[in-house]
Amino acid sequence: MQTITLRQLHYAQAIAEEGHFGRAAQRCHVTQPALSQQIRLLEDRCQTSLFDRLGKTVTLTPFGREFLAHASRVLSAAVDLETFADMAAGQPARPLRFGLIPTVAPYLLPEILPSLGSDLGDIRFSVSEGKTERLLAALNDGDLDLALIATETDRPNLTSIDLFADPFVLATRSGTNLADPVSLANLPRDKFLLLEEGHCLRDQMVDACALKPDLQGRTFAATSLTTILELVANGYGVTLLPTISLRREEHNKRIEFHTLGAPGAARVLRLVWRANSPYEALYRKIGDIVTKVGETSLRTDLRTSA
Repeated sequence: MQTITLRQLHYAQAIAEEGHFGRAAQRCHVTQPALSQQIRLLEDRCQTSLFDRLGKTVTLTPFGREFLAHASRVLSAAVDLETFADMAAGQPARPLRFGLIPTVAPYLLPEILPSLGSDLGDIRFSVSEGKTERLLAALNDGDLDLALIATETDRPNLTSIDLFADPFVLATRSGTNLADPVSLANLPRDKFLLLEEGHCLRDQMVDACALKPDLQGRTFAATSLTTILELVANGYGVTLLPTISLRREEHNKRIEFHTLGAPGAARVLRLVWRANSPYEALYRKIGDIVTKVGETSLRTDLRTSA
C-alpha cells in the first residue's frame, strides 16, 4: 500500500486554503500538473475524493475536511520535530525565516537587520515580504518561522505579541490649506487613495475613514505606497501613512504630513510565530529589538502647512 507523504499533505493543505489548484501550485513552488498528480495519488491511497471540483472552484469533501484536520496536526508535529532536531546546536542550525508585510519592510528592515546582527551574534535570517494572509499561511505550513504583521490573528496554532502602536498621519499635496490636527470626518471620502485588497493598511484606512459605503464605485487601487504617494504629490487625493514611514518619506517636498485629531487612528505591529516553539525566548528577544527600532522611528517632526 502506498505511503502518504508530507509533501502530499502540504499540497492538500495549500489547495484547501487557496481554493484553487493553480494558486496552490504557485504557493508550493511547483507546477500545477505535478501538484495534481500528487493529489491523485493521495486520493487513490484514501480510496475517496478529498476535493469537489466545480469548474474553477475547489472545496473539501466531508472526508476531506476530516482528513485535513488530521493532516494539519501531522504537519505541525513535523515542523516541531525539525525544530527539535535543530536545537542540538543550542540555536537554529539554519537561517530563521522572517516575513514582513510590505507596509513595514521598507521602513524598518534596513534598521532592524543591523540591530539583530549586533544583538544576536551568530543567528542568521532569511527575509521575505508578503501580504498578511500569505505570511500567516507560510507560518502555518512551516515555510516561515516568524512574521511581523499589523493585525490581530486568532489562529490557535500561532502565538503573537504586541510590539508597539504606529499612529497614522495624513499625507496631502504640498500647499494644502489644512491646520493640524486634521479631522478625518471633515475630509471628502472620495479623495482617499487606497492600496489593493489584501493589504491590512487598506482595511485599517477603510475603517478609520468610514469608507465602506464608497468602496463599490472605486476603480483604482494601488499595489504599493510608492504609487499612492506619487498620486498624492500630484494632487489626485490624500492618504493615511504609518508614522514609521516618515523617516523615508518626509524628504519628499511635494508632500505634507498632518497629525490627526481625536480619536485619531493607529495600527499595532505584532510578531507572530507557531505556538509551542522551543525558540519562543529567542523570538521574544527579537520582538524587543524590533520594538526598540520601531519606537525610535516614531520620533519625527512632521512637515505641515500650518
